[in-house]
Amino acid sequence: MSKKNIVFILNPISGTICKAGIPDLIEKRLDKNLYDYRIAETQYAGHATELAQIAVNDGADVVVAVGGDGTVNEVGRSLINTKTAMGILPCGSGNGLARHLHLPMNIKRCIDILNYHDVKALDYGIINEHPFFCTCGMGFDAFISMKFATAGKRGPITYMQKILEEGLRYEPETYIIEDREGTHQHKAFLVSAANASQYGNNAYIAPQASMSDGLLDIIIMEPFDIIEAPQVAIELFNKTLDKNIKIKTFRAKHIHIQRKKEGFIHYDGDPICSDADVDISIVPKGINIIVNPKGEKDYRQPNLIQTAFSEIFYNIDLMRQDITKQSRKVQAINKNLLRKLNR
Repeated sequence: MSKKNIVFILNPISGTICKAGIPDLIEKRLDKNLYDYRIAETQYAGHATELAQIAVNDGADVVVAVGGDGTVNEVGRSLINTKTAMGILPCGSGNGLARHLHLPMNIKRCIDILNYHDVKALDYGIINEHPFFCTCGMGFDAFISMKFATAGKRGPITYMQKILEEGLRYEPETYIIEDREGTHQHKAFLVSAANASQYGNNAYIAPQASMSDGLLDIIIMEPFDIIEAPQVAIELFNKTLDKNIKIKTFRAKHIHIQRKKEGFIHYDGDPICSDADVDISIVPKGINIIVNPKGEKDYRQPNLIQTAFSEIFYNIDLMRQDITKQSRKVQAINKNLLRKLNR
C-alpha cells in the first residue's frame, strides 16, 4: 500500500506556546509506514491558505494546521470541498475547534491521533462569503475579537481583560433576523452562529452544537446588567448557557441579518468590518477532518452539578422577573392613588 502524503503547516507565532520542538516530535512520533511528510512554516497573514492550496494541488492526502483557530481557518478554507483532509495540532490561545473535536491539548497525543487516520466529513459555515468552522457572529463577541486582535499580547488572560474592560460600556444593537420561519427583530448584546460548540478555552457558546447535523445553532444574547454578568460567565464555562433566560436559541440552515449600519463581524475569532447586511449559511459535509477515534462520547452534556446550578440561576431569573413585574404594578397603583389624591 502506498504511503499518504501529509503536509504540516506551522504558524510559528500563534498562541503562547513555543513551536521550536514540534518538528522533532513529528519526526519521532509520526508513523513513517503510513505517511511521507514535509513541514512548511507561515511567514505572514494568509500564508497558511496559500501553502494549503499548494498542498492540495500537489495531491496531499492530509494538511495539518499547527497553530490556533486562525491558522485552522486559513488552512481549512483551502481544503473545503476537496478530498484532502485537515488535521490539527492545537497550539493557539483558544483552540476552539480542537477542543470541540475532543483533541487533547498535547502535541504528542495529537500526532498519535493523526496516525489513526480516522477521517470524517463534517459541516462548515459561511458568513458573507468567509468560511468558518467553529463560530461566527456580530455584536460584542466581534467587537472583543477586534480589540483582542489589536492587543498585541495573546492568551486567555488578555481576552478576559478585554471583556471586563469593554463589557459594561458596550451598547447593544437591534438586529432583524430572517430565516425560513419568518422575520424577527431583537435588541441583542450579540448574535452568534455556531457550527461547533465553543469559542475556545472551553467557553461554550452553543453547548449542543454539532458539526454533523447540517444545521447552525443561532444564539441571541439579550442585554444584561452588572448583576447578571457573573451568571452569564459561569454558564458560559459550565456548558449551560443555553438554559439562561437571557439566551434565545434556534437552529437553521441559513439566516439573513440586517443591522442599522456596517460594523464588525468575526469568523473563528478573526474580525473584519462588513456591510449592514449579513448572510450566514451551512455547508453540510463540506470538509474532511481527522478526528479523535476515542472522542466519540458526548462531553458537551452538562453534569448533574452544572445542571443543578443552571436550574438555580434559572429560578432566580424567574423570581427577579416576577419581582420586577410586581414592583411595576405597585408603582402603577401608587401613581393612580396619587392622581386621585391630587384632584
